[in-house]
Amino acid sequence: MDEVRFCENNFQYDIEDITGRIEKEFEDVKVEVESCLGHCDICAEGPFALVNEEVIQADNAEDLYEKIKDSLGF
Repeated sequence: MDEVRFCENNFQYDIEDITGRIEKEFEDVKVEVESCLGHCDICAEGPFALVNEEVIQADNAEDLYEKIKDSLGF
């Protein structure tokens, strides 16, 4: 099962909506929100997520969503 992990501190970049979209659209993908993922330097720069432990970064929330979809093969 694929896994997408988000840092709750990164929600300042309006990525909260992405978590719900991924859960609804991709039932076979596990979505987790954690208090810290240990990537504080990346988190301070902009939206990011860990997709199967790979760091995915983007300029904004919608771009992050698209990059996550691509990384998952959708």
